[in-house]
Amino acid sequence: MTAAGMTPTEKTSSPANQQHLNETHGDDYEDKIVQEFSHLLEKSKQLFNGLRDLPQYGHKQWQPYFGRTFDVYTKLWKFQQQHRVLLDKKYGLKRCQIGEIASKIGQLYYHFYIRTSETNYLNEAFAFYSAIRTRAYYSKVNREEKPDLMVKKLRYYARFIVVCLLLKKTKIMRELVRELNRQIDEYVKAYDPDDSLEWQLVLNEISSFIDVDNQLNIDHVPITLSYRLTNTIIPPLPTGSDKILSTIQLYTVEEILIIGNYQDQIKFSELTIDMYRMLQAVERQAIESSTSYDEKTTIQSPASTNHQQRDIYNVYDGDFQNRPNPHKYLLYKPTFSQIYAFTASAFKELSQHGTLLLYISADGYDTHLKSKVEQSYDFGGVKTNNRRDDTIDSPNSPSTSATNTLAKKSSPSNTNTSSTAITSNTPTGSIKDAHNIFPGDLYPFLRKPLFLIIDSNNSITFQNMPNLFGQPFVSLLSPIKLPAVFHDYQNKGSLFTLFLTSPMFAFCFVCHLNDLTNEQWVLCQEHINKIIFEITKIFLKSKLVDSTIYHFIGDEFLRLFLARFVFCYAVLRLHRAFKGSGFYPSSQPQLSNDLLENVQVHKMILELSALLNVRQLFLEGPLTTADLISSNQ
Repeated sequence: MTAAGMTPTEKTSSPANQQHLNETHGDDYEDKIVQEFSHLLEKSKQLFNGLRDLPQYGHKQWQPYFGRTFDVYTKLWKFQQQHRVLLDKKYGLKRCQIGEIASKIGQLYYHFYIRTSETNYLNEAFAFYSAIRTRAYYSKVNREEKPDLMVKKLRYYARFIVVCLLLKKTKIMRELVRELNRQIDEYVKAYDPDDSLEWQLVLNEISSFIDVDNQLNIDHVPITLSYRLTNTIIPPLPTGSDKILSTIQLYTVEEILIIGNYQDQIKFSELTIDMYRMLQAVERQAIESSTSYDEKTTIQSPASTNHQQRDIYNVYDGDFQNRPNPHKYLLYKPTFSQIYAFTASAFKELSQHGTLLLYISADGYDTHLKSKVEQSYDFGGVKTNNRRDDTIDSPNSPSTSATNTLAKKSSPSNTNTSSTAITSNTPTGSIKDAHNIFPGDLYPFLRKPLFLIIDSNNSITFQNMPNLFGQPFVSLLSPIKLPAVFHDYQNKGSLFTLFLTSPMFAFCFVCHLNDLTNEQWVLCQEHINKIIFEITKIFLKSKLVDSTIYHFIGDEFLRLFLARFVFCYAVLRLHRAFKGSGFYPSSQPQLSNDLLENVQVHKMILELSALLNVRQLFLEGPLTTADLISSNQ
């Protein structure tokens, strides 16, 4: 049968035409796959970039947007998994592009951790970052003609190191630092970039930060300290405390601001060592997920539903972990306006029985006025940053690579604090420097319960803040002096913050101990826990403790801070190198002597010093009334 004599049905059903139709149908299908992938990829980039424009404070504004972004990345990730071969062939999908998608997902999880304080999201971020490394998604980027992909690879390393640092994955972290060092060398040799010195500075910051965090050796091996809350270190409320607390309104810390503005303190990315320690001290230790990256078939948006969040919270260990961690903001060298905006937002979010924890670690500022009358402003305060809020980093700056990758940045060339910026134009007379936080600046926030921690060489200016609105208010204030023998260590973190976050390490530090046996370490941990538990009992037994304290003592985090504060005071009080009231922490309301100068607590501390063979660094015995009078003169 000739072609002319075929019916239409016969023509379309011929083998040649059927093959042509199949090929056409196949091409259309493949084109649709490529188009859908391109659409999802472009949409994901738009949403991810849009995260930078979201308010960095508040809850309701960002959650829906984060949810939509996660949903798109979920579709994109599953889509490239299902059609990997076709996309390799038709789209030219490169391994580095897959790595970039995985890196963005890791960033989303990390920033959800920053927004919610839930450490489980760190584990999710770690899973994706780890997969990029094990599957070598970025292995060939150094062969590219342009340096853009190599910069992305370096930023990925910086972000991965931050996550490992927060998860205490020291071995992997040290491997990553060595790999980053090699990658920076390759980057400099291949492209001779303008930012080579900046990347070298990032590497130096990482190395210094890790060294400071691993100063203590156990059996000659450096250990990475854990600052997070666990069941074993929570001082229980003593028997019978319910009789005292049943008539008092208890408040729970819900919102936290952690502010770091020490000019010369060791830092990495946008975390000073003080901020790093404190942010973990207000988190509960979570159990790592046993699900590996390879077992993950989907990416679940943490912002989607309350049901998902309840599931996430259930992986915590112990009854006390059923509720979420307090929400916190991390502010590295913020301006006054940033501090006020974030504090106001946290203040607004407080529930009826919630309290705000405000932690400020910063250089002090003295007005140097001849006549100081007004407690609110005349005596100075702590420094803030005097940069303009609208300055933004160059997009290629390494400083955008780690903890705050979704936020607008300040220019590193314009981040001087007020101590360095004010020279010949320093205000005189009664004019105050605007780039500082004064006690009076905090008065508006006393309308709700406030727990204040100031770590500064001018903390004393916050000592007598008036309780204008009758709300519960407690402040813990650092010493304003430090013995000369410790001056060289000031850039490695504050001693006061160290006592509040790791009292064992702090005790070893003031005793010049950096090598312990494992047996000593375990015994000392147990001994310090006993001291902390004893201090908590005294808080509830004492008839002289200000009742304001009791409003906060029901919260595990605040109870631990209060007990560690007393431990800090007692240790420094007994230590021979710390002489005079300026070397001891203070508080508002002032704690009674039956708590600060407790004989039983002193005995336990001296026993601890004997256990570590440093008894000679401390006074001969518990302080008597005569000792107290003479030492305060």
